[in-house]
Amino acid sequence: LISKAVGERLHCVFVDNGVLRKNEFAEVQEAFRGHFDLDLNAIDASERFLERLGGVTDPEEKRVTVGNTFIKVFEEATDEVAARVGRRPEFLAQGTLYPDVIESVSFKGPSQTIKTHHNVGGLPEELDFDLVEPFRELFKDEVREIGRLLGVPEKIVGRHPFPGPGLAIRLAGPVSREKLHLLREADAIFISELRDKDFYDEVWQAFAVLLPVQTVGVMGDERTYEDVVALRAVTSVDGMTADWAELPHDFLGHVANRIVNEVPGINRTVYDITSKPPATIEWE
Repeated sequence: LISKAVGERLHCVFVDNGVLRKNEFAEVQEAFRGHFDLDLNAIDASERFLERLGGVTDPEEKRVTVGNTFIKVFEEATDEVAARVGRRPEFLAQGTLYPDVIESVSFKGPSQTIKTHHNVGGLPEELDFDLVEPFRELFKDEVREIGRLLGVPEKIVGRHPFPGPGLAIRLAGPVSREKLHLLREADAIFISELRDKDFYDEVWQAFAVLLPVQTVGVMGDERTYEDVVALRAVTSVDGMTADWAELPHDFLGHVANRIVNEVPGINRTVYDITSKPPATIEWE
């Protein structure tokens, strides 16, 4: 949308924050470069993010840490753009949606802060940019319709929502490279099976959560004491309310078997059957 408005004056920055899904850094670049004529600067800042997230357990602290670190990386990328084009960009465009605003700050009413979204309450108080948020008062389903009107490929338009703090808030407990690896592998299995069985487009959002819990299991003749992963899939229209997706039991059993057999370090899988409200879609 912004590319159509300002053309070559748009400079896109895609940051690997260390908490993306499996292969996502490469896949997003391929999707954008394959379909759009954009100036895309992909930055691998994963080490910086993971260093700052290391050991952090509080969900709000995770969100603020990701937001603040992103701005620092973005400012450095802006300096590079300024050196290249001879002028410093003045605006930061974000894909903030209305549910992000509702859950983060009181907006057009006495709504209570539920959790900080990194692109709303998670940003530093002082920015060197003017924010441009064309979708700030739109819901996800409305933004998807705009994408289709603009000719954005359905594979991109239909992608499930993914939080800015990424897997950091799907890892309940301290953030570590080892735990992120387990979560990525389990999540990739779940999503791939949803696609293979044609369930992906039937649910609003689906993902895995690694719990700060270990349980006793048996693998072969050996006792194990390993991590638990929860699977979450919901149906919704706009993300403000959601029902848990009633996926077939045999499908869930197949996914659970794949995860515990293919991801060393996980020996139990559970399925979240809580709607929103009372729960949020994300666990943190």
